[in-house]
Amino acid sequence: MSRRQGTTRSASTAIGSALYGLATTTVRRLPRDMSITSAATLATLHRTGPRRITDLAAIEGVTQPAMTVLVRVLEESGLVERRGDASDKRVTLVCLTEAGASYVQTRHQSGVDAFARLIDDLADDEVEALVAALPALAHLAELESRDREAPKR
Repeated sequence: MSRRQGTTRSASTAIGSALYGLATTTVRRLPRDMSITSAATLATLHRTGPRRITDLAAIEGVTQPAMTVLVRVLEESGLVERRGDASDKRVTLVCLTEAGASYVQTRHQSGVDAFARLIDDLADDEVEALVAALPALAHLAELESRDREAPKR
């Protein structure tokens, strides 16, 4: 391992630790009106559109029976609905309702506001450093999304 690789790995670990700690602490402060898996499932549907239960189970890392129960609870809450797939009549898709989309947007905004309050307390040079890091953070989010939605082997 070259010195550059060692330094990069060390920096990656330090940055990863900081981001993970900040994200988990912030998520814990959000309203606890549903499980993280339920909220993540709604966010997946918001981001990707209607999905099969089997797809949702794979993406969220739960069993198909567990996802079936979760979808039933979300459906009873009015946050999702099941619809037939026009291209394959045998398939049922889980779709967000307006209430589900509104929930995801409200929860997202709560998280954004929580970070904005923290950022407002930073020094100007620290804010500038975060602004400079925005392209890398956006790319990191894209890589995470791609990794999360890749088929599990």
